This record gives sequence, C-alpha cells and structure tokens, in this order.
Amino acid sequence: MTVRMRPVLDSLPAYVPGRNVPGSIKLASNETAYGPLPHVLDRITAAAADANRYPDTNSSDLLEALAAKFGIGAEHLVVGCGSVSLCQQLVQATAGDGDEVVFGWRSFEAYPIITAIGGARAVQVPLREQAYDLPAMAAAITDRTRLVFVCNPNNPTGTAVPGVQLTEFLDEVPADVLVVLDEAYREFVTDEKVIDGTTLLDRYPNLMVLRTFSKAYGLAGLRVGYGLAADPAVARAVRQTQIPFAVTHVAQAAAQASLEPQAEQQLADRVAEVVAERARLTAALRAAGYQVPESEANFVWLADGPAEQGCVDAVAFGAGCEARGVIVRVFAGSGVRITVGTAAENDRFLAAATELR
Repeated sequence: MTVRMRPVLDSLPAYVPGRNVPGSIKLASNETAYGPLPHVLDRITAAAADANRYPDTNSSDLLEALAAKFGIGAEHLVVGCGSVSLCQQLVQATAGDGDEVVFGWRSFEAYPIITAIGGARAVQVPLREQAYDLPAMAAAITDRTRLVFVCNPNNPTGTAVPGVQLTEFLDEVPADVLVVLDEAYREFVTDEKVIDGTTLLDRYPNLMVLRTFSKAYGLAGLRVGYGLAADPAVARAVRQTQIPFAVTHVAQAAAQASLEPQAEQQLADRVAEVVAERARLTAALRAAGYQVPESEANFVWLADGPAEQGCVDAVAFGAGCEARGVIVRVFAGSGVRITVGTAAENDRFLAAATELR
C-alpha cells in the first residue's frame, strides 16, 4: 500500500525554470544581467553575519521603507518570498474548492499551478494580439470567481494594457472579487499610456498591486517581493497565509538598501540600458523578418506560428539557439521569450536568430 496523495497532483502542471547550460549564454529567466547595486552588495555581506538568527518574520523595517516610498500606511503592505509567493498566498486567502481564479493565457506560468494547489479552478482567457483581453476577462467572471490576476506587463509576451482599458475593466469587476495587478516588470515600462497600478489603490478597494526586487534590482536569488493592498484586510489575510520567517534577514537588508536614495540614479541608469537594448533587439529582429510585439518588460517575444507571418516554430527555434550557445525560454506551441542581456549577449542571440531565419 502506498501513501495516499491528493489526486490533483496527477494533473498538476510543473513549473519549468530556464535552463543553465555550461558555456552558453542564458537568456531564459528574465534575470537582469547585472548583480545587486554596489552598496546593496555591501549590505548583503554585512547581513550574512547574522545568518545564525531568525529574520524578522514581519519584515518591519522593510515595510516602513516601502510605506515611505509609496506614501501609504504600512498596514496596506505585505512582504513575501518573491511576488510569486504572494500570488500563492492570495489564492490560499481567497479561493478554495469550487471557486474560480481568472487570468489571461498565456501568462505567468505559476498562475495555473498555484490555483490548482489551492484547490480552485483556473479560468484561462486567451490573449488577443499577444495581450490581455480585458473585456473577455470581465465576461468570464462569474459568481464563483474569487480572484483575478492581471499581469501587466505580461509575462511572457511583454505586452501591456493601457490605463484606460485597465480602469474600464476594474469598473466592471464586482466589488467582492479581488483583482491582483502583477507588476513585476513595472520599472521597465516606458509607454506613458500604461498606468502605474499603485495610483489606482484609492479608487478601487478590491485592488492589490504586486512588485518584486527580483528583476530591475537584481535580487532574483534572494527572493523578496511585496504587495500594496487598497484594503488593509487583504494585506492581513496574506500575512496569515505566510510561512513564518519566509523572507530571510539578508533579503530584507538587500531590499531595504535598494530603496535608499543612492540607489535611485543607479537603478535608473541600469533600466535605461536595458530599455535601449530592448529597442535594439526589437528593431533588429523585425528587420530580419520576425514579428515582435512591443515589449514593456526586460524581454522580447516571438510567437509560435507560420514563418511567413514572422513567427517561429518555438521548439525548433529554441533548439537552434541552444546549438549556437544561447539558451532562450521555449513555450511549446506558444512562442519563445528572450531576456534582454548585455550588448554582447544580445549580439550573440541576434547572430543565432539571423541564421535561423
């Protein structure tokens, strides 16, 4: 007789991380090509000396720093082990058996996994022109819907919905349904029509905005993200579902240092370089005959489909890049996501993409 497990595990989709291949360039996981900011690295080293002590399970100092940054009460804020952990906690706090979680698809691949783990049903609304179809998502909401994820910019397509569409959508969502605006890539947004979700918190009591230190700040390996809730009750519910001591002392110290004044210009310079390389990648790929949607993140997207339409065979393209020493993220049947790397790394990728065209 074997140990009985939950039946949902038989159909649970697996999260597939970007692969590391020795000797190859990794452009598969949306990591920044740069490490922590210099003074942040010093703070990490200092904080590591206290590794024998448990961290502050409430991340109190970091919460205060975030409250000051956004001009919001700390009771509206929550810190987690990366924003993906907060996504899972939100599902656990809002949905259970028979409930529904709505999101666009394809989108962040953790959404269906954490929904299934929570026992809820995932309602996946197809993208329209590689972007979230918010009118269709509004139509998909039922009396069983408890949570809606809007990934903006969307991972993996990089597309972002403008503020007008977003507010029209939020106006339609029932007040008792929580909308989670996942803005993991917000720092890379340059389109002025794409609204900063934190500016909407006063207007929509059922809104929560997620951010992370994993991307622009270069702290992916430390796992620290945060959320801003319009309603403090939502933040409390997220804290109730958190594993004690989930965010390490080192991660808290690094994130807090990343918010200090000396980090502001350094971060802006880093983001500007990524955005410039993103534009160069997009222009070069389009010139080579690829169809590339406008990205507001730190990656670009090639859709799976007929070559004559500027698309790719995702699996074959990924294999071709790997054979040329470049690892990209393949979503079989959907497309390929390419992280913006350094100029030299991007040149390597462009050379491979040109050959594969």
